[in-house]
Amino acid sequence: MTWDSKDIMELRLEFVKFASQEGANRRALCRQYGISPKTGYKWIRRYEQGDTALADRCRRPIHSPSRTAADVEARVVELRQAQPAWGAPKIARRMSDLGCDRTPSPSTVTRILHRHGLISAESSTAALPWQRFEHAHPNDLWQMDFKGCIELDSGARCAPFTVLDDHSRFDLALDACGSTPTRVVREHLRAVFRRYGMPLRINADNGPPWGSPARSGQLTALAIWLIRLGIRISYSRPRHPQTNGKDERFHRTLKAELLAGRHFKNLKSAQQAFDAWRQVYNHERPHQALDMATPISRYQPSPRAYPERMPPIEYGDADAVVRVGLNGEVRFRSQRFKVSSALANLPIALRACPGTDGCYDVYFLHHRIDTVNLKERSRSS
Repeated sequence: MTWDSKDIMELRLEFVKFASQEGANRRALCRQYGISPKTGYKWIRRYEQGDTALADRCRRPIHSPSRTAADVEARVVELRQAQPAWGAPKIARRMSDLGCDRTPSPSTVTRILHRHGLISAESSTAALPWQRFEHAHPNDLWQMDFKGCIELDSGARCAPFTVLDDHSRFDLALDACGSTPTRVVREHLRAVFRRYGMPLRINADNGPPWGSPARSGQLTALAIWLIRLGIRISYSRPRHPQTNGKDERFHRTLKAELLAGRHFKNLKSAQQAFDAWRQVYNHERPHQALDMATPISRYQPSPRAYPERMPPIEYGDADAVVRVGLNGEVRFRSQRFKVSSALANLPIALRACPGTDGCYDVYFLHHRIDTVNLKERSRSS
């Protein structure tokens, strides 16, 4: 991967944190990040020795015997003013992560915030209990979507593109996009795959460019590209955005902590702000859904490397393989049926359904497109 000067410190920090995790394959990480083992081990040693130059964040001394209670209170206020959307548990955990030797309890932090008028009555009643579900491992599932468009001072519009790991809540992408066609999404996803590897599955909603609102689950050019990479693609239930709930919740956090009341001159300035906030979100911000851990502490890059050449399309010997026409139609056993025009000129497979004569499951590689019953179609024609 290419090391851009603008995010080299972030990349170094990610590398050493992933390499420091138990069981990490350090040489594989060196290859994935495009560095030599000698350089990688040098950064790991520096990090283990406390070299804070690797991290683009403030480092407080672990021990500060001369600090007074007033200083602790001032630090609480400072953190709250820097992150107005953070509650007492996050602030207390962040102070502990920063090495404060007299970290106050969350209840003490709450009292300090009340004394300084930093908690509104609305904020006190905003949190409601809800049930969570998460996949067991990093990269089992990613969620992706666009945040609603932002008006820029230049008159242009920005659509933040976000990709979130379901298990760790690690933000894999937060990109300021001026448009949302398949080409743009593919370009940003390719950069994510090269940096973090590929997931087992990606979930998206049914709107373009991921899916087709006219026909739920209809394959698009983007979905076909992902399937050819060996990634399973799934779609949210129509009119149920909670199916992509973690990414939706991430958008809410993004709005509260960065976008609310902010103006950006152009896409470049928006991206600079996104990069800075993403660093805080992944590396510093305690996450209540993770028992106050940070997302990077729960995330590891995927061992599934991005292939620079598209893998061939192959099917089993028992499959009936046919090629899709230019209009998305398929001819099979004197019958015609439509799949997707995005599959034009590509081969698909038909597999007989056990116990049902004339019924076939239609597959594109590992993805089941549909089930067709040729006998029913023949009677209705």
